[in-house]
Amino acid sequence: MNINSMKHTFFFLGVLLVVSCGNKKTEEGTTNEAEGVSTEIVEKEEAPILLGTKDRKDLEAEPYGDLWFDENYRLHTADSETIAQFKDRLGDVSHVKLFMGTWCSDSQREVPAFYKIMDEAGFDHEKLQLITVSRDKDTPEKLEEGLDITNVPTFIFYRENKEINRIVEAPVETLEKDMLSILSGKDYKHLYAE
Repeated sequence: MNINSMKHTFFFLGVLLVVSCGNKKTEEGTTNEAEGVSTEIVEKEEAPILLGTKDRKDLEAEPYGDLWFDENYRLHTADSETIAQFKDRLGDVSHVKLFMGTWCSDSQREVPAFYKIMDEAGFDHEKLQLITVSRDKDTPEKLEEGLDITNVPTFIFYRENKEINRIVEAPVETLEKDMLSILSGKDYKHLYAE
């Protein structure tokens, strides 16, 4: 591979890292076997990017409902057995902060699934704060300040207004099993925990 090819390859990979939801991990990849380079396939999102405090009805509204929310909510098969194991513990949760990007494929997949799980668990949605962020993981109101939001979605669980733990970008096992670990007080580490 000549120097110019390498420069183009590194430039292309750099651009892909910038457009990913967390700037660390790919959703779906292909491999160029000749060069051994893994690249991300990014879907273009034409919908406006929501910013700031929102709620579920904003995600169910057009264009987000038709583009991804409704289908991903329907497609998620909730693990009822695991939900039953943590359902009572949700009563101890003072609130959940959910940071997501309407532009982010991880958020588009995980957030509707999370809402389906919380619906099945009977969680009081008044205790759920939905915060939509820019590609830089920020909001005009600076709602992310001091919370170390590096990847989206980020689900932060609070008890007595203190953070218990969080799920970052994607679950380690499944959303339900990760939530059971968090709510049970087990030693849970999200994907980017050190």
